[in-house]
Amino acid sequence: HCKRKPVSADTAITCESDSTQVLECANGVINIQSAFYGRANMYTCSEGRPTSQLTNTMCSLSGVEDVIKSRCDFRTSCEIDMNDIRTSDPCPGTYKYLQTNFNCLPSIHVIACENNEAQLSCTPGCVIYVYGAYYGSRDPTTCSGGQTSYMSQYMQCLSPTDLVAQSCNGMQSCTILANDSLFAGVPMKCYGIYKYLETAYVCVCK
Repeated sequence: HCKRKPVSADTAITCESDSTQVLECANGVINIQSAFYGRANMYTCSEGRPTSQLTNTMCSLSGVEDVIKSRCDFRTSCEIDMNDIRTSDPCPGTYKYLQTNFNCLPSIHVIACENNEAQLSCTPGCVIYVYGAYYGSRDPTTCSGGQTSYMSQYMQCLSPTDLVAQSCNGMQSCTILANDSLFAGVPMKCYGIYKYLETAYVCVCK
């Protein structure tokens, strides 16, 4: 398996034949700016490829950015399986690549497993501002300790929620209980899956 590191602080490029794309923020959380799968020039991922596979530079697959955002936004790191991106071929015969542009937002990253409380707090004189919050499950390891294989299976069912921002923005401290009854609208496929609340926030000081 070939894992390509980001080519710069805010861009990752993974060729079509590679298995995964990895995004990481050493400090802060990932904020996806754009994502593209296809071909927009003749030089990216061109090594060893015949010209005929590079000439179509008007090729792109729709919906890729939404997939990347759902997997990676407001996480410290994420891994994208290229099989999840190659759902269809927008230009047969053209050698494609995945390019993701992202920023690393300095923030406090909090995870509360299902039926536990997320504690958000700032020092006196500072208040909470929530970048984003998700409830559900989007990887096989987070909050999986001691759970059965069914309860902790990998499910892409994490849903964004503005409830945490509504409850906590402008407060010095805030406590949110992570459970299904509080976060309405969880997809039916997620019931029975052990979930968690994931939040990224900053403290804004006067």
